[in-house]
Amino acid sequence: MSTTLAPERTTARIINPWRTFFVLSLCVGAFATLQNLVVPVLPVIQDDFNTSTAGVTWTVTAWLIAAAVATPLLGRVGDMVGRRRVLLISLAGVMVGSVLAAFAPNLEVLIAARIIQGMGGAMFPLAFGLLRDVFPRDRVPSAIGAMSAIIAIGGGIGAVLAGPLSSVIGWRGLFLVPLVLSVPGLILARMLVPESPERSPGRLNIPAAFLLSGWLVALLLPLSDGNVWGWNSPLVIGLFALAAVLLAAWIVVEWRAEQPLVDIRTMISPAIWPMNVAAVLIGAVMFSVFAYFPRFVQVPTSTGYGLGATVAESGLLTLPMLATMAIAGFLSGPLGRVIGFRAQIAGASGLIVLSTIALAFIHATTWQVAIAGAVFGFGLGLVYSAITSVVVQSVKPTETGVASGMNANLRTIGSSLGVTIMTAIVAGSSMGNELPTEQAYETGFLTVAIIGSGAILVTIVGSILASRRVVDDTAAIEVPAAS
Repeated sequence: MSTTLAPERTTARIINPWRTFFVLSLCVGAFATLQNLVVPVLPVIQDDFNTSTAGVTWTVTAWLIAAAVATPLLGRVGDMVGRRRVLLISLAGVMVGSVLAAFAPNLEVLIAARIIQGMGGAMFPLAFGLLRDVFPRDRVPSAIGAMSAIIAIGGGIGAVLAGPLSSVIGWRGLFLVPLVLSVPGLILARMLVPESPERSPGRLNIPAAFLLSGWLVALLLPLSDGNVWGWNSPLVIGLFALAAVLLAAWIVVEWRAEQPLVDIRTMISPAIWPMNVAAVLIGAVMFSVFAYFPRFVQVPTSTGYGLGATVAESGLLTLPMLATMAIAGFLSGPLGRVIGFRAQIAGASGLIVLSTIALAFIHATTWQVAIAGAVFGFGLGLVYSAITSVVVQSVKPTETGVASGMNANLRTIGSSLGVTIMTAIVAGSSMGNELPTEQAYETGFLTVAIIGSGAILVTIVGSILASRRVVDDTAAIEVPAAS
């Protein structure tokens, strides 16, 4: 049962939905660029603060964990008290964290700033919910697809621009880049974005919130730093065991709760669980390629297989991937209305598989790599958008924030798993000069292809299960149409 605020609904209908989309794009884009903005400059930060590799890695780990915890929790709070209100708070956190990071006097302050920035992770599910509020039902998939593309592209742009920009404005200046989007985004969101008209009843389930935060932290810590600590170390094994215990306890608490933080029954429904599994797999694929595609093309030609690209040239080779990702995101909604979103996910995952196989075996020239990257980007843009569309349209309006937040979280977990696996494969084989062998990269990209194949399989299973439902999942949830 939900509470509807009639005056807010009227306001939402007066405002142009695409204008709301533009404003939310500024807000979401500010955080999306932070996904990979810091990784390329970690060695520089390490030198400036005279710290260890393990120490500087915490600037990434702290942000990742903060975002993972904030995404479902603040998404749920937004469902309860108003999505725009919580989005503005999250965006303010990104702004404060960015300024604090830019002027951090030491590593400890920088890590604290990154934790504050992590609040912005909640903007993803909040934005999806706000789009669902203002768009007519038949246009919701298009809006969500386009927004999903912006999120994915933001991560890619951050990785591409970090190197060239840092050489001009320094690593501290990188943290001020999100302000270019977040400052106007905050002002315009306050003025133009309508508050969500419906509220989820009840209070925040505090025990569930603590357990959810606990198992996420216990899981992501070893996934992020296991390579540094050692996978056989008691700390890593202990954290994985703790994560399993806390996860089990969280499921029990949520299952028994009258007002759960996350409705487990919804999460395991035939419409949702395949999308959550697919999110883990696609997250692994996406960030594995984002992390290692630039390194792959930068391998010196002296190795016999490298392209010898500079940092700037590797950025240019990434542009086809980002461009096709953007195009696919905007095409996802219209395409989904024609062939269905699950068919879109399966077909696009096939493109991802083919492109990563091509990267493994057909990489002798820059144009071959660029084409493979473009195909990968197109497939990823379709998959990323379609998964979110299915999730948002398969839950009640008052559960949009927490459901899409959990899906985003699972994608984050997948990204950590994917990068960990890729790192173990590529770094595990060197040519004696600390450069990976060609076979290592081939094995890594083939592993990514296998993971992508899993997304095809789980989507087919999900389609079969969904087809057995009495009510079609696209009509199960009523999304108010524009008047």
